[in-house]
Amino acid sequence: MARVLIAADKFKGSLTAVEVAERVSAGLRKAAPGVEIQSLPVADGGDGTVAAAVAAGFARREVRVTGPLGHEVTAAFALRGDTAVVEMAEASGLQQLPAGVFAPLTASTYGSGELLRAALDAGASTIVFGVGGSATNDGGAGMLSALGARLLDADGQPVPPGGGGLAGLVTADLSGLDARLADVDLVLASDVDNPLTGPTGAPAVYGPQKGASPADVAALDGALAHYAKVLETVIGWKAAEYAAAPGAGAAGGIGYGALVMGARFRPGIEVMLDVLGFADAVDRATLVITGEGSLDEQTLHGKAPAGVAAAARAQGREVVAVCGRLALRPEALGRAGIRRAYPLTEIEPDLAKCVADAGPLLERVAENIGRDFLV
Repeated sequence: MARVLIAADKFKGSLTAVEVAERVSAGLRKAAPGVEIQSLPVADGGDGTVAAAVAAGFARREVRVTGPLGHEVTAAFALRGDTAVVEMAEASGLQQLPAGVFAPLTASTYGSGELLRAALDAGASTIVFGVGGSATNDGGAGMLSALGARLLDADGQPVPPGGGGLAGLVTADLSGLDARLADVDLVLASDVDNPLTGPTGAPAVYGPQKGASPADVAALDGALAHYAKVLETVIGWKAAEYAAAPGAGAAGGIGYGALVMGARFRPGIEVMLDVLGFADAVDRATLVITGEGSLDEQTLHGKAPAGVAAAARAQGREVVAVCGRLALRPEALGRAGIRRAYPLTEIEPDLAKCVADAGPLLERVAENIGRDFLV
């Protein structure tokens, strides 16, 4: 009997990863009622990471933290045993901003630090810190402050929140950082490997997505470079090494702050597949279905479907993908380990309708997969 593993990411703006799995399951069963299905929603460290962990059996823990604009918000992390999955977007993501509101110079990661502290309070000795979907550009300065660092201006006062305020940073004191961090395995999980600053750094590449004008980008790049320079007076040459390291520029530079705290960087999807128990699940499968909202060039660079396909094909499993839209040629899919992709646009060419009716369309797509591979 065929055994299918559904390991897909969310369709952003349409369906959560859990909903994708539910719709694919329903469609498969229409074509092959007796098929054995296991759902393992996945994420690559960005928004949806906590939800994926909870779907895999982690407990959801909610806490009140400081949002990116300074107001209190509810954020969640996931916990199983002594392993926590913390998603910075829960506290400091674009999802916590009012619709159409951006604050590229002043949005803070303070709440992400509070969320990490909550995971420490819960007894976590391993913390997977998923970063992505951020509203911030502060290099993790807010996060460090929430965990006990002191970042001060010329008057000895804390610098204002956000990346813009770091231009006035004069002294940094990391001696008050939460002592528990020294004994925790902190894993920086991200799907991007940008450095902190420069042409491929956080402000230049991701700042415009968060409302930054060209002038804002220049100001943020200078402020973050200055921030790293000041930290060099505290931690020495490692400050510059961390700033240039892969992942430092993730989520507005929060990756840099995490590296300063002793985190080790790993591609987000690799970490999450380990945490979610993908290896055991794929052992039982004869077909793996992965996917996300858009299969495009970005997919090939660390996104969830590429990671799932690589891990599944390494075990000799057939992989197909579902998506809203497909922007990859068959040969590119093949190189990624995906035999075939099934976009919603094959059924409904109108993208707006695909977004609005993603659930029912995905069921129809999955029914086609069932006919092609299971009947």
